[in-house]
Amino acid sequence: MNGRDFGRRNRMMGMAGCSLLALLGAVPAIAQDSAPASVAADAQALPSAGDAVGEIVVTGSRLRRKDADSVGPISTITAEDIARSGASSAGELLQKLPAAGVSLNSNGTQGTSYGASSINLRYLGGAEGSGNRVLVLVDGHRWVDAVGQRGFRDFVDLNTMPMGMIDGIEVLKDGASAIYGADAIAGVVNIKTVQPFDGIRGSIKAGVTDKGDGAEYSAIVNVGKKWDRGSIILSASYFKSEPILTTARSRTATSLVPVTTPGTSPNGLFVLPGLSNNNYFGTAAGFASSANPIVYNNAGMGGGSLADNSFHTASLPGDYYNTLAQGIYSAGPSERYGFYGRFDHELSDTINLKIEGLWNKRTSDQLFAPVNLDIGGTAGTVRGFAIGAGQAYNPFGTANGVPVANAVGFASTSAWRIRKILTAVGNRDNYQNVQTWRVAAGLDGSFDMLGHEWKWDVYGAYSKNVIHSAAYNQVNYDALYLGLSGACATTAGCVPIDLFGTMTQAQANYIRYNAYESNQTELYNANANLTGTLVDLPAGPLQLAIGYEYRQNRAEDHPDVFANTASAYLGSAYTSTSVQTRTASKGSYDLHEVYGELSIPIFKNQPFAESLDVDLATRYSRYNTVGGKATVKAGVGYRPIHDILLRGTYSQGFRAPSILELYQGARQTNFQGTDPCNGGAAANPNLPGCAGVPAGYNQSGVNNGLLMGTISGNRDLKAETADTFSGGVALTPSFLRGFTLTVDYFSIKVKNAIALQSATQILQLCATQGGVFCDLVTRDAGTGAITDLVQAVQNLNAIKTDGVDISARYDFRTGIGAFSAAVDASWLHSFRTTSPNPAGGADIVDERAGKGDQPRATYPRWKGQASLSWALDDIDATVRARYIGPSTDIVNTVKDARTKSIIYTDAEFGVGIDDNRFRLTLGVNNLFDVQPPASYANAPINYDIYTYDARGRYLYVRAAVKM
Repeated sequence: MNGRDFGRRNRMMGMAGCSLLALLGAVPAIAQDSAPASVAADAQALPSAGDAVGEIVVTGSRLRRKDADSVGPISTITAEDIARSGASSAGELLQKLPAAGVSLNSNGTQGTSYGASSINLRYLGGAEGSGNRVLVLVDGHRWVDAVGQRGFRDFVDLNTMPMGMIDGIEVLKDGASAIYGADAIAGVVNIKTVQPFDGIRGSIKAGVTDKGDGAEYSAIVNVGKKWDRGSIILSASYFKSEPILTTARSRTATSLVPVTTPGTSPNGLFVLPGLSNNNYFGTAAGFASSANPIVYNNAGMGGGSLADNSFHTASLPGDYYNTLAQGIYSAGPSERYGFYGRFDHELSDTINLKIEGLWNKRTSDQLFAPVNLDIGGTAGTVRGFAIGAGQAYNPFGTANGVPVANAVGFASTSAWRIRKILTAVGNRDNYQNVQTWRVAAGLDGSFDMLGHEWKWDVYGAYSKNVIHSAAYNQVNYDALYLGLSGACATTAGCVPIDLFGTMTQAQANYIRYNAYESNQTELYNANANLTGTLVDLPAGPLQLAIGYEYRQNRAEDHPDVFANTASAYLGSAYTSTSVQTRTASKGSYDLHEVYGELSIPIFKNQPFAESLDVDLATRYSRYNTVGGKATVKAGVGYRPIHDILLRGTYSQGFRAPSILELYQGARQTNFQGTDPCNGGAAANPNLPGCAGVPAGYNQSGVNNGLLMGTISGNRDLKAETADTFSGGVALTPSFLRGFTLTVDYFSIKVKNAIALQSATQILQLCATQGGVFCDLVTRDAGTGAITDLVQAVQNLNAIKTDGVDISARYDFRTGIGAFSAAVDASWLHSFRTTSPNPAGGADIVDERAGKGDQPRATYPRWKGQASLSWALDDIDATVRARYIGPSTDIVNTVKDARTKSIIYTDAEFGVGIDDNRFRLTLGVNNLFDVQPPASYANAPINYDIYTYDARGRYLYVRAAVKM
């Protein structure tokens, strides 16, 4: 389907339903399920679908037809809906759909979006809502994959699309691989671009929370010009958001996980063998041992035998330190610039040309607490360091007045350990600069064949995403090694490092390391389509669509070379910096596809059937990576009487492994998750996988409670397949004009599903099963801390989900204005993952519906939204509510094992001036300042940032003009 098709659809819809669209423009309800064409017409006393003017094309089919009744359930978001929603991006708006699962839309520090935005329908996206099973199109065409801070991605980043180019969004909520190709397992999102117009359209918007943070600014200017045989559109967009700190909200200020042992702080946590029961320093037994680490008093360093007086044994509550209070973002800043242009020209009466181009730039960053250093000789996370007795800042050494005979050094063969928050080095800051280019051109036209007009189009596009990212304020371990060693005095430029007292800026500058990386994705795409009528049957035209598509996806990742180089001093087991490492990667795949779609009218205007239509489609896809696969789709629309439409579809899905899933290089990361072995083996006697974990092990005291691990691709992956069924009814009672009700059941089963288990799942299996289930978990034998948790994609046995979508709308006019009420809800009956048991025996089944006991993975059974709008002349008002149902939480000692339901309420008031040429809107989102429900599973941020909003009450003003 090309852009001109969508333009034709919009023009014909305008002709067939002008009164309805006028009402919708005045009182929008976001993301409402589209009523069939005949329903819209009947609601406004226009001709029935059979008499509708012109042809339309709806997402979910490549056929042009006069009636879209047999198309599956579609939600439509108009340009007015977007403008009046208060949302800052298409992704933010789409995430509010009841059918949307966790999606990457938060730019917070505790997430992995890194400024990107995705849409994840039916929760079927990959890890943490990446949305790689949702096909995102722009005017019916593919969009380039996203890039990220730590490697390329395998989903479309909605933030690479300037808001000014978006005229509307259609969401098809059933499978469409046979229509559009791979990735359409969970559904299709089609972004519709702005259509030709004359004049200037612009808007500016500013908003801020009632706490004075999280300010947002945006501006859009579109210029259009039409002439006899062509048109041109130029669009410019700008957006900027300011950060919100975790300390600015009570929900995120402090982790829910109770602190039971002293944690790391800027004053350090020291384990220094040789100081326990030391006669010279007069220390007690156990002083500075692993069971009784010591902390710097931050009051100056004593000399000689008084050096130990500068430290005390760590204890609570005095040595509690909150890492979340160190400038961490709950929502990070972002800035976007976008330019879009399109030129349309009629080359002849039957051939049209379209050329379009786009450039978009996004900058974003996420602020983290300073590096939590953990080094030592034979202890600590990074080992092999040594601090000689003569080191300049060793308080227990000769340089600080201790006699040679009494000096204490810390050798690389000794189990000493220093843990310290390096505030002098500065907060770690991940920064992204993403640029997107896209150029495309197409021809379309018509000719007569078989007594009917046939439409054809050819289209080609090239697009590219490039990111240049930085990881600021990390630590150079090689420089630190030298700064702690005796060799520093004879090494040019070396600065001795003080880890015991207060580090100077010169010292911090010497060990600071900033990593610079890049990655990119490219898409080459070409297709050709032909549609027309084969023959006129008694019930209507028998229509055919056929086509061919070629696509090549490419990606490459270039991590920082030095950061991924083995340390020159610590050996091959460690890299040279604190930057999380990964191997460089590069990959590509290409494919050829052919498809055919047939629309067969069976009955029309019969006593038992006003209409009965059958749609059939098939596509064959041939990948150079996994071979070929054919998919089919069949749909039936049956209208026994005008007021009732019964519809159903069955479709097969096919998704080849993405470049990311195949070729991603092994990379270090920090997982959110809960270790069931917390407290050690003694505290968990019924968990065999906890055997050997020392008593007193506390996850929160290691790496800020995060789990160190590794993620990697898998070149042995197979393609996954899916079977999707949907069936439902649409009611448009003639006795209640303006009312529609749709109820649709969906069932999706993905076989050989490409997925990975979460860190919590891996740890739970290890703890409860032991044996081979612990092969992916490596622990420090002395402390029990997890040093590596391996998470690799694999072909799991199956993912199966089903549920029900419900949509109701009632539009009516009164003497005091026009009203519109809408309710959309989605009920998740089941979301079940079945994976093979590595120890043999029965498969492992994980049912997620109703649960929220894993980080950033909340699956409430009920989600919904409702709106009530009123309009009178040039004034309108809208109230919206969004409901997220309850879910489970992990069992804990702080709160009950439940995450409560929540309702967000928004309100908006608008007024038009000079016949709506100028428009002013005032709005507030989250009117009652509702904070997200507390979730222990999502500590330390304490809520699922991909499901809920923590910014609170948000006020905005928007001014728009049309000239």
